[in-house]
Amino acid sequence: MSPLAEPNPETTCTKPPGIRFLEYIRNSAISYRTYQTIVLIVTFFAYASYHAARKTTSIVKSTLDPESSQVDLHFSGLPRNHFLRSTEDKTVSTVLKNGWAPFNGSDGSALLGDLDVAFLAVYSLGMYFAGHLGDRMDLRIFLTVGMVGTGLFTILFGFGYWFNIHSFYYYLIVQMIAGLFQSTGWPSVVAVVGNWFGKKKRGLIMGIWNAHTSVGNITGSLIASALLNYGWGWSFAAPGLLISFVGLVVFLLLPVTPASVGVEKEDDEVQSPKKNGEGVTEPLLGSKSEVVKDRPVGFIEAWKIPGVATFALCLFFSKLVAYTFLYWLPFYISHTAIDGKYMSDATAGDLSTMFDVGGVVGGILAGHISDRLNARAITAASFMYCAIPALYLYRSYGYVSLFVNIALMFITGLFVNGPYALITTAVSADLGTHSSLNGNSRALATVTAIIDGTGSVGAAIGPLLTGYIAEKSWNAVFTMLMVAALVAGLLLTRLVVAEVAAKIQDSRSQGDIQSRAETSVPEV
Repeated sequence: MSPLAEPNPETTCTKPPGIRFLEYIRNSAISYRTYQTIVLIVTFFAYASYHAARKTTSIVKSTLDPESSQVDLHFSGLPRNHFLRSTEDKTVSTVLKNGWAPFNGSDGSALLGDLDVAFLAVYSLGMYFAGHLGDRMDLRIFLTVGMVGTGLFTILFGFGYWFNIHSFYYYLIVQMIAGLFQSTGWPSVVAVVGNWFGKKKRGLIMGIWNAHTSVGNITGSLIASALLNYGWGWSFAAPGLLISFVGLVVFLLLPVTPASVGVEKEDDEVQSPKKNGEGVTEPLLGSKSEVVKDRPVGFIEAWKIPGVATFALCLFFSKLVAYTFLYWLPFYISHTAIDGKYMSDATAGDLSTMFDVGGVVGGILAGHISDRLNARAITAASFMYCAIPALYLYRSYGYVSLFVNIALMFITGLFVNGPYALITTAVSADLGTHSSLNGNSRALATVTAIIDGTGSVGAAIGPLLTGYIAEKSWNAVFTMLMVAALVAGLLLTRLVVAEVAAKIQDSRSQGDIQSRAETSVPEV
């Protein structure tokens, strides 16, 4: 071996302390299936805690800027009083009636939008570097550092309440550094799960596993809403402590790869040989049986993997929609009359969790459908197209009653988060083990980072634009979201056509085989 060759992380990783302790207690080695269970559970709670920390900002928005009700929430063609609260009717149920400087001025929503874009811009940029580093480091240590750092800077944001800090730049810098630490999460957890699970039922498994995003959002919403009455600083401190604790669990228990803990993949987890022509017509599914010596895949090389650029751009627009809801839905609900009544900030935060409940169902459904159809692009594009009428209906009729609002919010979350979940999990893992890599497993974090990093640029732009557009009209905000969903679906057109063509070809091939079998049967 050349002295300049990079060390393979799998040879340098050791069993986590918690795993060694479990084996000592059991007095026996841990089975492969048990390792898989540990990986799913630990990574699930790890990334759920990332999202719990991330969701807090959207819950606290209306407390920091309660006077933003002057935003025009009117929808054309409907009576204005359904959406726009009058000065006499305006009741803001928060501890800080006048908000928190500097966010309680006329430009409050724009400043909050600036915080969102600063966080997400650094997050998306850091994602590219995180993926590059993740394929070259012990992911257990890398993930632990990211989680503890995220917890620290989430708590520091809350310190602004206790230390009476009113400098916008303090919150801006804290959010930017928090975004940098948050970028370590997604490439790491997807790479670890991809290392332990083959392509068999990957869409369904990762669809269920991806519920961590919505579970984290729901947990963060409930914790932040419950603690608002004690001061908004607690809404940041509690999620910060939570993710730091889970980071410790990751350090103690997470096995990064089978080789790092001295076990071999079971037969049904090893990549199967690719089908005839599969590498051309279905670039996501299929891999070569030949395995080459692992080496880290370069950034440019990863971009050239078939399907990576297409799905990365699709996720750009998909995440623009999803993250606009993530950061602005509680704010929107608290400033929209539902059945003629306005909700408190805490209640709006609790109600917004129905979007994430729909997202859990959507992620599982999209993963299961894509497995059954053997068609990731068709599934993702179909969900994005269905998201367009769902967005329109929620904007148009969400005010009618609480039941209608919840039902439409659930449906919108299902179609918006379904493809988002599918692309960031199963699709990323498929592309990270693409046939063109010849069995090289050290591209997972890089490919995942490219796809989610590009998507996170859209996630930054959506909330930023919303902060400015919402000051004039929420109609324009929803129009922007519907256009983004349409573009996301259209970007997958080439892959959809390829998948349809492959299925037609497979159907004809099976028909020819059956026909030859029937004609070859000798007559009696």
